[in-house]
Amino acid sequence: MVFYGQSYVVYAVWTVLLASAGFALYQGEWSLMFIALGTLVASVVPAFVADRLHIRIPVGFYAWIVLFTFGTLFLGEAFDFYERFGWWDVVMHGASAMGFGLMGVVFALTLFEGDKYAAPAWAISVIAFSFALAIGALWEVFEFAMDTVFGMNMQKSGLVDTMGDLIVDTIGAAIGALAGFAYLKGQERWGLSGMIAEFVRRNGAMFRKAPKE
Repeated sequence: MVFYGQSYVVYAVWTVLLASAGFALYQGEWSLMFIALGTLVASVVPAFVADRLHIRIPVGFYAWIVLFTFGTLFLGEAFDFYERFGWWDVVMHGASAMGFGLMGVVFALTLFEGDKYAAPAWAISVIAFSFALAIGALWEVFEFAMDTVFGMNMQKSGLVDTMGDLIVDTIGAAIGALAGFAYLKGQERWGLSGMIAEFVRRNGAMFRKAPKE
């Protein structure tokens, strides 16, 4: 069930990863093979976990997850996009923050079983924003720990890199939270707010008090 009903984007990414792993094996490039297979596994795990928990992830949102995993692990590490393109880190941080913002909205809604009117829209949006920004801050703590303990260079330029990432995380989290606000106000026909609406529709057992369309 995990491998059926996905978007063509997801299948295209999986095909590229499998082909890359096969080519790397043929060429004896073990590092590339490891990254390709690791990225493939990381992109499939969310679908397996969701299936195990009986959660139905919207096709568009799962494609987002797969593309982000592909961009940050495979392109970022195997092809060194973080070093070759200065804006790549900004794109990845922004995309992840928006995604966590949407997840924050969904999490807050589960507390009220999908009831849009159980709490003010602004309050749920603040919860979503705080959730996404907290994830971003924890990641920066992780990077600092890796650099300090293992002598890595995840922070690159140190304070400047960290603050830049947090600023991008703040903007992305705000966009995700605003999408949640739009959904709660009935603007759910397209875009990010549409993803939230689709998640609620596809997981009726979790959102029993959600308005029926």
